[in-house]
Amino acid sequence: NFGARATGKSSDTSIESELFDPGTISSRVFEKDKRPVILFDGVCNMCNNAVNLALDWDKDGKLRFSALQSNVGRALLQVHGRNADDISSIVLVTSDGAYIKSDAILKITEELTPFSVLPLKPAAALSRLLVPKFLRDIIYDNVADNRYSIMGKRNECRLDSDGEFQDRFVDDTIALK
Repeated sequence: NFGARATGKSSDTSIESELFDPGTISSRVFEKDKRPVILFDGVCNMCNNAVNLALDWDKDGKLRFSALQSNVGRALLQVHGRNADDISSIVLVTSDGAYIKSDAILKITEELTPFSVLPLKPAAALSRLLVPKFLRDIIYDNVADNRYSIMGKRNECRLDSDGEFQDRFVDDTIALK
């Protein structure tokens, strides 16, 4: 279950008292599995379509996923200096740190190899070097700020109902005491 909090609000203190602290949750996320985690807006249709594309293109399972609104997502945001309610950016979290906005997109792109003839890794690395971050982030922010109007929004975070990608989504129960 990764999307218990579709709203991203943390008004229920009884739930929060049953959670480990953000540092412990972060440690538990990477304790047995060092694969990076993509934090995505779980109610955004554009973001969910991007997750589906990443799942298709990442045949080796190099990446994991968690909704920004989940307990794990909120904890990882806090550990990396962001507000737990901040769903303004995709975040790529590694055991060593985190990337946001265009840096996250380009680092994720480096991990994806959909076809051997499509050189995404060198293209992404080159983009990071040649296109200034402030310009990349202006473009990113423009898309992110309009993502709901572009492709809509759902009422709940996605669920992997058939379990096909169970090992690719961080189990939100690791946040519970």
